[in-house]
Amino acid sequence: MAESKQVIIDRLQQQILKIQGFKSGSQGQTIDFGLGGMTASFPNHIFPTAAIHEFLGTNLEDAAATGGFISALLAPLMRNGGPCLWISTSGKIFPPSLTPFGISPDRIIFIDLQKEKDVLWATEEALKCESLAAVITEIDEISFAQSRRLQLVIEKSRVTSFIIRKHAEKLSSTTAVARWKISSLPSEPVEGMPGLGFPRWAVELLKVKNGLTGRWTMEYSSGQFHPIQEEPEYIQETRKAV
Repeated sequence: MAESKQVIIDRLQQQILKIQGFKSGSQGQTIDFGLGGMTASFPNHIFPTAAIHEFLGTNLEDAAATGGFISALLAPLMRNGGPCLWISTSGKIFPPSLTPFGISPDRIIFIDLQKEKDVLWATEEALKCESLAAVITEIDEISFAQSRRLQLVIEKSRVTSFIIRKHAEKLSSTTAVARWKISSLPSEPVEGMPGLGFPRWAVELLKVKNGLTGRWTMEYSSGQFHPIQEEPEYIQETRKAV
């Protein structure tokens, strides 16, 4: 019986993903980040590691929300024992605040430099270290050529890179596998307890290489993500142009 057109298309897509370095779950150990239905937006329904993830921010509130969301992603990456480097020109992370995300602050090395070109150099050198779980970089601008240099290093070391664009008014093409926008949302009070509730974010995937864009509302509590509202549909074209 002749194969259906959809079966042929699916097979070709898998071959293309394999050529581009996206492995299926059966080809190696995958990490469960607990992102729920959001995972379906990624190639092979697997959160891409050993790749660049670009996060956009335009104000301090976005930067704080992005730092929290990335911290929640770091815990699964660091379970195998590797530390992380956090590189910036003006670090504002309060290390003890990482504890609720399951991260011991002494397992992250914070590096503050004066110039952005030094941040990029330090990032490239750090990504060469195969023993690291991830490298987080805070920077204003990065060109396609600069991101390509980082990606070539990552292809050898298999270290995951999170790049936070602190002032992302002007955007350029990069080799990032995904482009994110994280915004803070009001927390919901916990029944019977005073004060603030658990961290809650509006999570947008503005671009996913070989994947789908979408919006989600996520909360983090009890050491894991909890999707509050999932919208796996495509983001409007006006938003995708960002």
